[in-house]
Amino acid sequence: MANPLKTFLLPDLLKGMSVTVRTFFTSKYTLNYPEEKAPQSPRFRGLHALRRYANGEERCIACKLCETVCPATCITIDSDVSDDGTRRTSRYDIDLFKCIYCGFCEEACPVDAIVLTRIHEYHMENRGENIMSKDKLLAVGERYETLIAADKAADAPYR
Repeated sequence: MANPLKTFLLPDLLKGMSVTVRTFFTSKYTLNYPEEKAPQSPRFRGLHALRRYANGEERCIACKLCETVCPATCITIDSDVSDDGTRRTSRYDIDLFKCIYCGFCEEACPVDAIVLTRIHEYHMENRGENIMSKDKLLAVGERYETLIAADKAADAPYR
């Protein structure tokens, strides 16, 4: 049976209104996004990139661990044996529409070939641009290698 005094005085409503009145008079903080950016963690997971070694050789050894561990099955890898006998990728595609940016591919890679960068401001205008091919991934890796290396160094004590 409901308490008639509680029903008549509506204490829950008054409690909610007190929270509203209290927060109404506090100063608000607005971030003007394109001009001002919020700070990001070095562990932020954004756009994918494939890395190269310092001598220019690509790191990916086509072990396909990232393809296996991906829960969204958005990674497709085909491999070939090169002239010097090493196995390299002939195709490395990531479908960004399927990707859930979990970072499992980065964790599974034994040679740190695939990484998720802090880049989150990208868009697609045409059909098919959501597929990041090997060339696009290597271009992102080459362009942002200093940022990627700095983020890896900042995260190294925690690994």
